[in-house]
Amino acid sequence: MSIGTPLALTMGDPAGVGGEITLKAWFARSKNHIPPFFCIDDAGRLISLAKQLHINVPVRLVESPKEAIDVYDYALPILSHPLATPPIPGTPNPENAPMVISSIERAVQLVRAGEASAVVTNPIAKEPLYDAGFTFPGHTEFLAHLGGLTSSPVMMLACDQLRVVLATVHVSVRDAVEQLNKDTICEVARITHAALKRDFTIAKPTIAVAGLNPHAGEGGSMGREEIEIITPAIKQLQGEGINAIGPIPPDTMFTSKALPTFDAALCMYHDQGLIPLKTLDFEHGVNTTLGLPFVRTSPDHGTAFDIAGTGKASPESLMAAMQMAAKMAQARSQGAA
Repeated sequence: MSIGTPLALTMGDPAGVGGEITLKAWFARSKNHIPPFFCIDDAGRLISLAKQLHINVPVRLVESPKEAIDVYDYALPILSHPLATPPIPGTPNPENAPMVISSIERAVQLVRAGEASAVVTNPIAKEPLYDAGFTFPGHTEFLAHLGGLTSSPVMMLACDQLRVVLATVHVSVRDAVEQLNKDTICEVARITHAALKRDFTIAKPTIAVAGLNPHAGEGGSMGREEIEIITPAIKQLQGEGINAIGPIPPDTMFTSKALPTFDAALCMYHDQGLIPLKTLDFEHGVNTTLGLPFVRTSPDHGTAFDIAGTGKASPESLMAAMQMAAKMAQARSQGAA
């Protein structure tokens, strides 16, 4: 894929698997058609990690994203972002948290300045960031702040067979039911509809809206959320010209026959959407944030501290995130032309 500027890849938590999958992604760049990218990272730690894991990846410090394009074919380009202390795999250190945070800030700045095409974030761990004074719940909220948003962006998890967005995210099932409301469903659907058109070039997207209860409530005998919340939201969306369908019983909407009938599934709570997606394609799932003024994707997994530094981490999800980011950035660029 040809894009004019490279992807900006953040370091993630340096005690996690981000460095390892970064090295492996660059090593597999030709075979897997990985678009040009550069790391905002500590060069010394990546060089040390490559030696430790016996991954033959030459590293090159660059002064700008433009220079990264020139060296990408023969070396992993790195914009220097030194850590406060050498990381220990599997042991997160709050002393390095400020550099993890500023790596994200720097990536966003470069994309918004037109020097990079999209932000791809390596996984972070929230606890060491909180210990260092980080006040945002996670990546998504921080990126919304950096993008100047006053409304919440939408988390989409995607693989080749399925795209999923969520009406409620990282809350308990009990809280998800209590928080569910018509306005939130409509807002998530609107942002998803716009992103499917702009970032995925789908002219007339179809959004399948899941029910909350077994059999989508069975006419109210198994719950009234479909009648009182979900169906009114669908009708409002349809009145706005958005092709929202449902509510669909969650136990049938992810079958092989149903999947081709919609472009994204709007689910009511976290596991309702993520279990089918990860069952379909755990290795290649991508987390992307919809509604931002820039493209951002991430691997659909965490820091994996338990295997950090062992050489076991797979780069598949990161490579899928890079490929999706490049396609989304290209779609935005062509749409703006």
